[in-house]
Amino acid sequence: MRDLSALIKAYDIRGVVPDQWGPDLAREVGTAFVEVLKIRLADGGAGTIVVGHDMRPTGPDLVAAFIDGVNAAGVDVINIGLCSTDGLYFAAGRVDVPGAMFTASHNPAEYNGIKLCRAGAAPVGQESGLAEIRSMLESENLPTYAGPRGTSRDQDMLVDYANFLRELVPLEKSRPLHVVIDTGNGMGGYTVPAVLGDDFLPALPLTIDAMYFELDGTFPNHEANPIDPENLRDLQAEVREVKADIGLAFDGDADRCFVVDENGDIVDPSTLTALIASRELLKEPGASIIHNLITSRAVPEIVSELGGKPVRTRVGHSFIKATMAETNAIFGGEHSGHFYFRDFWRADSGMLAAMHALAALGETPEGTTLSELLEPFSRYVSSGEINTTVADASAVTAHVLDVFTAEGGIETDTMDGLTVSGGTWWFNLRASNTEPLLRLNVEAATTEAMVALRDRIIALMKEVA
Repeated sequence: MRDLSALIKAYDIRGVVPDQWGPDLAREVGTAFVEVLKIRLADGGAGTIVVGHDMRPTGPDLVAAFIDGVNAAGVDVINIGLCSTDGLYFAAGRVDVPGAMFTASHNPAEYNGIKLCRAGAAPVGQESGLAEIRSMLESENLPTYAGPRGTSRDQDMLVDYANFLRELVPLEKSRPLHVVIDTGNGMGGYTVPAVLGDDFLPALPLTIDAMYFELDGTFPNHEANPIDPENLRDLQAEVREVKADIGLAFDGDADRCFVVDENGDIVDPSTLTALIASRELLKEPGASIIHNLITSRAVPEIVSELGGKPVRTRVGHSFIKATMAETNAIFGGEHSGHFYFRDFWRADSGMLAAMHALAALGETPEGTTLSELLEPFSRYVSSGEINTTVADASAVTAHVLDVFTAEGGIETDTMDGLTVSGGTWWFNLRASNTEPLLRLNVEAATTEAMVALRDRIIALMKEVA
């Protein structure tokens, strides 16, 4: 029995091609996807799935094999070809069928993977089908289907996607904005011209300076991973050089967006979460807003002040999407640059987040800067996520908790790892699911307080051998 634990992660399938997987396994995944989700019409399913891929060179061969496995299992395929991950979610939502997106997101060039979803872009994770798919693949005992083979057809949905997003966040009446956009040679280079440019739709009042729009899955300029500040340096420098109003950066599959202001300073994703939440609450006063537990405390404070209902969740898109469905939340944001929209089938979209930032700035009086617009939404200082290799995550966490408990005056919870709150500060320690790491996030009222607390926790972590 083979072991696929290194390949099939909590939310997707991802690994090095061809060392860890290739077309043969992709074909088996296609068949298993049909069997586990009961997609065939005879089983009560949609009878069709939608498939797309990013710009990685290994994508077309993997897609072809996957489609062969799906067709062999008696299910039809709509192949939308090149797309962003939120473009695939759009297709799965619009057509209301399950979907498969071939991407390794922000990972280096040698990686590729598959993000799976149910009809309506509902996530497929370990607890919603991925564990069963892994079990079926590891046993190497895929069912044999004797019925008629499915068919495959190509369908371009880029213009439909662009039109839909423009309807959700109209930008036609924005004041003129100068925007620098770095897509890191990823799928943003395909979707930005369609949505924000004039390739297919009327021009918007945006002057766009394009950086690294050429689709190239070898990432010749920098990794398409904007959560690493190093990969934002080119964007920051260009924004300062051309005196742009705003800078935007997308990851490889363009489902995440990061923003820099007119000074080239990186905007905390929590600040962007609070901004978008305020806009969504104008559309639906009193609505619920999702935030994960390591988002800035400014988010629930602002949501409450605006009459909304803040809802705290664990880290991870499957938890956020499930909680959005339970609460009918209109919007959700994560520290990692993922933003979720109820009107987009509760899926995450980097493009929608970017459009909200542009719309908010475009509605301000001429001369208003992005930093001025965002100042009310930024109240605390955060450390960002700090990863530390440890031998025993539980022992380290217990030691840190013992020290702070002995001092008193704290509140704790264990929703996702350990969160300790002390009035004007808090921190969270979470163990990685796949590596011997502890992830630390710290927030405080001032930079000095945050740095002192951060350094103290790191020192305590080192005390445990």
